[in-house]
Amino acid sequence: MTRMAIVALILVAGSAAAVAAVGVSPWWCLAAVPLTLLGLLGVADLLQRRHAVLRNYPGLGHARFLLERIRPELQQYFIERNFDGRPFDRDVRSIVYERAKGTDAEQPFGTERDVYEAGYEFLVPSMAPCAVPNQPPRVRIGGPDCGRPYDMALLNVSAMSFGSLSANAILALNGGAAAGGFAHDTGEGGLSEYHLRPGGDLVWEIGTGYFGCRTRDGDFDPGEFADKAAHDHVKCVSLKLSQGAKPGIGGVLPGAKVNAEIARVRDVAEGRTVISPPYHRVFSTPRELVRFIARMRELSGGKPTGFKLCVGSRRQFLAVCKAMLEEGTAPDFIVVDGGEGGTGAAPLEFADHVGAPLTEGLLTVHNALVGAGLRDHVRIGASGKIATGTDLVKRLVQGADYGNAARAMMFAVGCIQAQRCHTNTCPTGVTTQDPRRARALDVRDKTPRVQRFQEATVAGALQIMAAMGVTDPSELRPHMLRRRIEPHTERSYEELYEWLEPGQLLAEPPRSWAVDWKAADPDRFTV
Repeated sequence: MTRMAIVALILVAGSAAAVAAVGVSPWWCLAAVPLTLLGLLGVADLLQRRHAVLRNYPGLGHARFLLERIRPELQQYFIERNFDGRPFDRDVRSIVYERAKGTDAEQPFGTERDVYEAGYEFLVPSMAPCAVPNQPPRVRIGGPDCGRPYDMALLNVSAMSFGSLSANAILALNGGAAAGGFAHDTGEGGLSEYHLRPGGDLVWEIGTGYFGCRTRDGDFDPGEFADKAAHDHVKCVSLKLSQGAKPGIGGVLPGAKVNAEIARVRDVAEGRTVISPPYHRVFSTPRELVRFIARMRELSGGKPTGFKLCVGSRRQFLAVCKAMLEEGTAPDFIVVDGGEGGTGAAPLEFADHVGAPLTEGLLTVHNALVGAGLRDHVRIGASGKIATGTDLVKRLVQGADYGNAARAMMFAVGCIQAQRCHTNTCPTGVTTQDPRRARALDVRDKTPRVQRFQEATVAGALQIMAAMGVTDPSELRPHMLRRRIEPHTERSYEELYEWLEPGQLLAEPPRSWAVDWKAADPDRFTV
């Protein structure tokens, strides 16, 4: 107890005793206590030097800090409309909750959105819709060098590490993946028992810290990687180059959060701050990156191997494509993360202004692979704000083969978008290592919610495609998605963006790509 608190207690007790001694009513005694406390608070405010507001408005100034603290809740629950909240609006959160619970996710009386506002997008229905397939299609992941291809679901759990998420959240997500037959990306925090215990299919992600397969000095450990990659639940392995929340910088896990369990999973020292560097030790050129991907595939016993990035320089990605061509090998998949951010906490400047948004990132990667004649061998995953069937169909139109969802999956296990993920004070037990808070997340209740949300969202996407006259994602075309440019003008994606032909960069690059293609160097990441 602090000295100020002790003084306060003595003064309160003394005031109450004094009032009682002169025979005043007990009700006045009770009133004297809060009045004394308010007086003490006012004196403390006048004496402190940290907050000017409190010195000028003692006592009353605390209302300002209280309102500031609960501002996000006031905004979310009482001020924002159903369709304009950020990062996810109430409509989107509601549809995820309803689908996760297995209740109706329908809306009467028409849309609340302004369909004539610039930026509004819509999918084109067909005059000859078709029947919805009985079984959702799957995407075969595995190029010519892959010995153990994997059939990926259209929607999967995106990368979220144990450590950033609680053990109960990981158990629920993986249990849902096991029940629904879709994949669960581990994130870069290592391969924990909570990823393995429920039996769901895993994409094991390796980041710059090589957690779970690192040497004592933080380098990549091929032996440990090979041992863990051989696990039956690990279906694919992925190398994280960057993430949408903070492309180009690493991460820091404070030592206070590095308990014995996290230290064991990540191969780090308990109680010591863990730093993920912004760069990889295992490669420094596009050619070395391509070679390392091939090495990972070999060490994993031929399992599909790829990498994840938030797209920045088109020239650098073209350099990677040139390296693939010259080395005669390519990743089996590439996951494109959007610059819109994600579950990872990041500096505001990075979340708001660094990295290509998912639409531009997908278009860049898809067209580069098509133009280089590599698209048939490399599958593309889209990761960024996929929460509804519409979101998924849009990303498939833009060049993706499948989608990954992180924040929507968090909603499915109880997240309320409190945006305290980095504080260890998550009110629903999703993003915390506090055992008391984490126990609030009941694994048995949340596991089927993950499965129901994924199933309903994919079903919604298939229903939309059927309305568009399409039975398989490969039949989607850019002209089927349109965007309003101004109140009286809208254009299709076929008109808005340039779409390369197979092998076009190798034959005669279009003028808009020629300079970057010529400057792209497989032996250097040229900006």
